[in-house]
Amino acid sequence: MTRTSRRVRLQPSGLSFVAEAGSDLLSAAASAGIKVPAACRNGVCEICEARLLAGRAHNTRNQKTFATGERLMMCRTVALTDLELEISAVMAAGNNKPGKYQAKVVDVRSISHDVYRVELQLPRRRELSFHAGQYLSVNLPDADPCYFSIASSPSAQNIELHIQATPEWISAQKVIDALTSGGEVTVELPHGKACLASVPTKPMLLVAAGTGFAQMKSLVDYLRETSFNQPVKLYWGVRRHEDMYLRALAQQWQDEWPPFSFLPVVGDDEDNDWGGHHDQLVRAVLASGMDWNNVEVHASGSPTMVYTLLDALVEAGLPEQAFFSDVLEYAPRG
Repeated sequence: MTRTSRRVRLQPSGLSFVAEAGSDLLSAAASAGIKVPAACRNGVCEICEARLLAGRAHNTRNQKTFATGERLMMCRTVALTDLELEISAVMAAGNNKPGKYQAKVVDVRSISHDVYRVELQLPRRRELSFHAGQYLSVNLPDADPCYFSIASSPSAQNIELHIQATPEWISAQKVIDALTSGGEVTVELPHGKACLASVPTKPMLLVAAGTGFAQMKSLVDYLRETSFNQPVKLYWGVRRHEDMYLRALAQQWQDEWPPFSFLPVVGDDEDNDWGGHHDQLVRAVLASGMDWNNVEVHASGSPTMVYTLLDALVEAGLPEQAFFSDVLEYAPRG
């Protein structure tokens, strides 16, 4: 931090961000990727209200200094010192409480030979909070919940899903068959702890197999909206070239966003023998030349791929606590 910047810590979430001189707290939080509920941005709606626990802050509306214990509107406040604020509306990563909603189906379209892009509109979207990288369940009558990664940023107006559906994927095929544009479906969200509630402090390594790309898209969309400028590498592994259903989008990110690089891994590139352990993808990641002591890894794919990757990276020197995947939660070893 510079001498003119201030560290702002939010309780009870424990999240923190840096506010530069003259920047209002709401804008500074957004730059750090921290979602603070807000609407009017002029201190009238009081949605971004917090309570000052420690430090000195300035009210840009009446030019007064807040006293400890006073409530403030983050959109109309600048930090004079390091601050500690109480704001219960801001949740730590993975601590959002899931809820059930009736979502309107805006669009269902095929984007490859077996992947569909689904767009859902949720009621009272401004009040619904989730973190980049989380997932939801689609709850059909008389069927078990079916889980899909959210492919859109938390700031997006609608929810995007990428659903791989074939006659062999019976549950996913039932979901696609049940979704019609203009209809409604029950969803529950958010789920998952392998997500981002604020920008990381290290370079990012993203590893996806198949439609695991959906989770990575949410993370990339989110990071591009913030001040994050560390390197981001995406490895996307598929069996065949046609399985890389949004390759052009990943290439567009690389062309438009300097910190980002895209490294496709396709079984067809060599011998079309995509092993059950996804060894080709893991070998490509290990060859990246990254500093394993200074990187945060997010992986999305089958449990076999995720655990093979985890073991290989830990052996290469990655601290295990720097590896994030929903697999670790829903398919724990042992």
